[in-house]
Amino acid sequence: MPDFWSAIWNAIWWFLLAFVFIAYLMALFAIITDLVRDRSLKGIFKALWLILLVFLPFLTALIYLIARSPGMAERTAERAHETRRETDDYIRQVTGTTVAGEISEAKQLLDSGVITPDEFEILKASALRRAS
Repeated sequence: MPDFWSAIWNAIWWFLLAFVFIAYLMALFAIITDLVRDRSLKGIFKALWLILLVFLPFLTALIYLIARSPGMAERTAERAHETRRETDDYIRQVTGTTVAGEISEAKQLLDSGVITPDEFEILKASALRRAS
């Protein structure tokens, strides 16, 4: 019977180790991505962080996450906003719609009686909000 429990605990131990390793790899990739994205950090400091990540990986990752996590969040949010803006611009370019075009189409719908004045104002505000 002791072999059974030993096998169970060994399996649990290996799952825990695999989880910690995968979590560490995800943190490591997030740190490296953040280092590459950071425009305010000079190249020599980026190289220093990478060297430290190679030789003292866990300690360096922990220090980096503690010291630079607010900047990581800001850069990630900035990149997400930039990607969203680029995607919206691309969609507008492909579909050929502009803010003026969207408002014009909404005005035509209003004039033809398909939408109410309140719906027109909502469409207009939405188009103007997307433009800014």
